[in-house]
Amino acid sequence: MQPDSRLALLAHATEQKRLRALDIAFARFLAEQDAQADAGWLLLAALLSRQLADGHLCLDLSMWRTLADEQSWPSHWRDAIERTLQAQVLPVWIGSGEGATPLVLDGIRLYLRRYWNHERQVAQAISERWSVIQAVPTHLGEELARLFPASAAQPDWPRVACALAAHGAFTVITGGPGTGKTTTVVRLLGLLQTLHLREQPRPLRIRLAAPTGKAAARLNASIHGQLARLDVDDAVRAAIPATVDTLHRLLGARPDTRSFRHDASHPLALDVLVIDEASMVDLEMMSAVLTALPSSARLILLGDKDQLSSVEAGAVLGDLCRRAEGGHYEQTTADWLRTTTGDNVQPWVSSDARALDQHVVMLRHSHRFDAASGIGRLAQAVNAGDLGSVRTLFQSPQMDIAWIDGVADANELSTLVLHGGREHFAVQDGDAPQGYRHYLEQLRRERPAIDAGDEAHAQWARHVLDAFHRFQLLCALRSGPYGTEGLNQQIAGILQRTQLIDAGHDWYEGRPVLMTRNDYNLGLMNGDVGIALRVPSTDGEPRLRVAFLVADGSRGGAQTERIRFILPSRLGELETVFAMTVHKSQGSEFEHTALVLPERASGVLTRELLYTGVTRARRWFTLVGGGDVVAEAVGRVTFRHSGLRDRLR
Repeated sequence: MQPDSRLALLAHATEQKRLRALDIAFARFLAEQDAQADAGWLLLAALLSRQLADGHLCLDLSMWRTLADEQSWPSHWRDAIERTLQAQVLPVWIGSGEGATPLVLDGIRLYLRRYWNHERQVAQAISERWSVIQAVPTHLGEELARLFPASAAQPDWPRVACALAAHGAFTVITGGPGTGKTTTVVRLLGLLQTLHLREQPRPLRIRLAAPTGKAAARLNASIHGQLARLDVDDAVRAAIPATVDTLHRLLGARPDTRSFRHDASHPLALDVLVIDEASMVDLEMMSAVLTALPSSARLILLGDKDQLSSVEAGAVLGDLCRRAEGGHYEQTTADWLRTTTGDNVQPWVSSDARALDQHVVMLRHSHRFDAASGIGRLAQAVNAGDLGSVRTLFQSPQMDIAWIDGVADANELSTLVLHGGREHFAVQDGDAPQGYRHYLEQLRRERPAIDAGDEAHAQWARHVLDAFHRFQLLCALRSGPYGTEGLNQQIAGILQRTQLIDAGHDWYEGRPVLMTRNDYNLGLMNGDVGIALRVPSTDGEPRLRVAFLVADGSRGGAQTERIRFILPSRLGELETVFAMTVHKSQGSEFEHTALVLPERASGVLTRELLYTGVTRARRWFTLVGGGDVVAEAVGRVTFRHSGLRDRLR
């Protein structure tokens, strides 16, 4: 039997370690399906597998040379692919869409069939929703005027968003931190429910969802705080839910499968679905949502288009919002808004307006960061790729941002972890950023007596969790000395040496942990954070339990939360969370956020990652990293290969 030269090429790819073993195994499997397939197609299939792992939906064949350059592919690999593409002879495992081939070539894009199907389904479902012509609700202008009193801002973008959402079946509301996305959606739900109850006796069935448990809890708390201030009738307020589900729970996740209980044959029972933190929703999940959504229901997506995209493949919100900055409204849209709301969006009218643009609104004014805020200005500079302004901001005396220029050595990391590196900020001791010493000292200082009762210990645990969330150290990577694995070990060592924790065992009091998988039996979601504490057990002796703040049903129309103590042995997949990846931090905010960058630049260090890290901070932000690494991060923009944006033209 003659040796297969194609496999020799794949073996060389394995030796070069420019592709993963899984990528090569996939290509070898395809080689077995077609003995005539060119080696170039096998290399492209391996590269597609690698692209999917990096979050791309497809491989754009017009850009394969750029990818080969980035990975320093040998010349004979390039030659093989060039010959293959010129020959234009497809192997049996690549089709044009018909049949059941595992790969699909759609124009210049090569897909795994599963993602090709998801992309087409999402594009079709969204297009069908914006094509629905709905009558303008009676009394819309009147209710908008009540919910949005006269404002000096022109246009009032939250009011514009509510008007367009009330007039359509699909709306995207995007904006940076503090621009009022949640406030806007609470008013929108009040508006929709008010208009509906004027005509119908039964209220709209509204459901709220988010990608992770942490994001759901944040939205729940925010809505609960705003409902009482909403200027609507009591009947309307009572018909606005404050309970927020994760998308997995909403759809009815089935254990150990990719399928859900709700699908096209068993759709969700709702009239309006709001999804917060939509930037974290990958293509496959968005496809599942749209499949299970009744054709008559409204879909409203909220999110920051400039944040990191989902961990899994796709950048759905980014694709939907790619033109949001410029508005690109039709003249008829602008005229209708001026008549209905009084808002003038004429500067955002465009001659190349598209249907999707009429359903996307960008909120542009931040209420969290004023003009003097270093955090707000830094986020803008990073987002704009303006390295000069980034450097200038850090060099100016700022009350809320600090840059430790260089690799985080042991001393710098210690001062940051123990007291937040407050010497780097121009603040007074009475109101200064905190490190992890703060929550550990509060743990000891406020510990109730052993016989104080369950309520006292629950209150103590809540205070400890609140104190822990004042500070969070973030990083870009999982592995290495400056990834979560290395930093968590270093931080535990620092706290151990200062006798703030006793980390001689896997479980110790004060250990913070992050759930990395949903556990519906325990009512814990991916992203939930707990802290190990010693509390009285049934025999009266203090035992180690992990305290989580969990949802406790709905009371009086608002979801409440309670502390739940869980045996460490009952917990499944989790990790210590002194250090957290920026990806895991999405959907969370902390009073003081510190972002520690690795010593060398890598592909994951991007403008979006830096922006997301900066905007996790409410009051103080510390950046730790060398100047060259920061410069590369600011200059590198994430781009995910996708055909969704073209399908939504």
